Amino acid sequence: MVEAHDRPTHKEDTTKSTTRNATLPIRTVSTKPANRPFLAYVHVGSSCTEADQVTVPRYKEHRDRQEALHAAWLKKKEDREERIARGEKVGPLEPDPTAQKEVGLLGLLKLILYMTIIVAIAGKFITGSFTWEYHSKWLLLKTYWPTGQRLFSERLLSEFDGTVPGKPIYLAASIDGDVYDVTKGLAYQPGGSYSFFAGIDAARAFGTGCFKEHRTHDIRGLDDNEMKSLVHWKHFYAEHATYFKIGRVLHKPIDPATPIPEHCDPKKRTKNGPASRTDSPISSSEMKGDGKTQHREL
Repeated sequence: MVEAHDRPTHKEDTTKSTTRNATLPIRTVSTKPANRPFLAYVHVGSSCTEADQVTVPRYKEHRDRQEALHAAWLKKKEDREERIARGEKVGPLEPDPTAQKEVGLLGLLKLILYMTIIVAIAGKFITGSFTWEYHSKWLLLKTYWPTGQRLFSERLLSEFDGTVPGKPIYLAASIDGDVYDVTKGLAYQPGGSYSFFAGIDAARAFGTGCFKEHRTHDIRGLDDNEMKSLVHWKHFYAEHATYFKIGRVLHKPIDPATPIPEHCDPKKRTKNGPASRTDSPISSSEMKGDGKTQHREL
């Protein structure tokens, strides 16, 4: 057990430069660079010796220089006002050089820009993507700067089915004939699994899943679930990250006397042929043979 008289006692290093603590005079504080801001603060406005003032110079010099600049600016302002009172022409008043500059809107925008750049670069290093592997139409310039919308006839739309090299691939997949550019979708290329949707408004097929029989915009007789399926695909293309709307297709009016296209599922046909209404939902993952595969975008 260590005796009390054997315990080490603290001895101040007299070789280091120190000064008296203005807030607690019985103690001394080292004048090392890390303590100088504190010493400069506590010495301002307090009574200290000439030796203590050595620790203050930078702050005090800066304050005196700022006061001198402000006084000079006030003098210029008074002279300017006197000249105005005498009717003399004067130029604009220079801003106070000591006034604190506010961040303002420009500074805030710069901060947001710098933070966005930093986050994007970090995403590139961590995930290999500037957007952190986030894909959305809101990251595309075309979302905010859309191209001119076109009106297509059925004949003109058929020219964009992917069979002509160099031409984009369009399809219409909605109740109101909206046309979307799906060129980036490999499944819509010639020979692709969904190439039969290219160059045509096959809205009925999106609702029924009868891709061979219902390549038509005639949506008469669709039940509630089939209409929901059609609305789903309309939203799918409208919100897609790489597909975008480029116009609308105009159709000739459908003769009400023409029969409603037959359903590809015999269970959903009536005895007379037209599609019957049913409350049985069609699953988007349901698989059938002979071209009756429910459309699932890959």
